[in-house]
Amino acid sequence: MAAKPKFHIIRTYSAGVFFGEIVSRRGKEVRIRNARRIWYWDGAATLSQLAQSGTTKPENCKFPEEVDEIVVTEAIEILSVTPKAARIIQAVPIWRA
Repeated sequence: MAAKPKFHIIRTYSAGVFFGEIVSRRGKEVRIRNARRIWYWDGAATLSQLAQSGTTKPENCKFPEEVDEIVVTEAIEILSVTPKAARIIQAVPIWRA
């Protein structure tokens, strides 16, 4: 039986915040699979709360569609996401402008 993917929230210096599976990390460079940008969130006071509990207001969040893979070069914070929070984040409708 394959292990379930472990999700993280990665905050970068200038590219924003991402949710996804870390493929590799070398210093501040992080390769993320199934990455979704956390452009705006509501229903969690901080990224730490978002990573632990998810959002209580998914209808107010702006999370665009995920991309297969992205490399960010200035990661400054990496938070482990609980399975509960991951399910909630993944269920947030795709935000489109």
